[in-house]
Amino acid sequence: MPSGRTHDRITYWCLPFIVGGTAWVTRSPAFTLIIGLSFLVGGLMLGPDLDIHSVQYKRWGPIRWIWLPYQIALPHRSHFSHGPIIGTALRVVYLALWIALFTFAGAMVLNAVWDAKLTWPSIRAVLQYVLTHYFGQWLAILVGLEAGAMSHSISDAMGSSFVRKQSNRKKSARRHSGRKKTKRKKSSRRRS
Repeated sequence: MPSGRTHDRITYWCLPFIVGGTAWVTRSPAFTLIIGLSFLVGGLMLGPDLDIHSVQYKRWGPIRWIWLPYQIALPHRSHFSHGPIIGTALRVVYLALWIALFTFAGAMVLNAVWDAKLTWPSIRAVLQYVLTHYFGQWLAILVGLEAGAMSHSISDAMGSSFVRKQSNRKKSARRHSGRKKTKRKKSSRRRS
């Protein structure tokens, strides 16, 4: 399984292909930028290894504690953390819940301190407007996040497969060397 630094390198190496492919398919600088940045965020900050004390986890700095319940709830490399689509969707929903909680707390403070008159209906109206009028951009963000996470999960799978093949080769080599020694012992006994 690749290290955190190796995952980072893979993310950076894949970025030109993601940006180039997006630019070629969409012909839109805005969507290319959105998917490229989301790919970086998905690979470096919001990736599958948030289920352990990883480089991705540490990048959240002083608010990394928000990922502790996520780590407790999900075993490392489970389908829910490293699985295609569901892993990213779960992390996005989890982060959205924290953002909603912080928004609620911030609205309460602003209402108490400056009489801002922020209500859930007003916040919901703004959120609904942003989600519906910028649906394509939100979808592009999700595609970029998923691509970043998949670069991580695919490299994990390839690394595990490589290690498994190496292990099987070593076991096979040990078996064959053991058979040769046994044959040599038997043949030397016959000669005696």
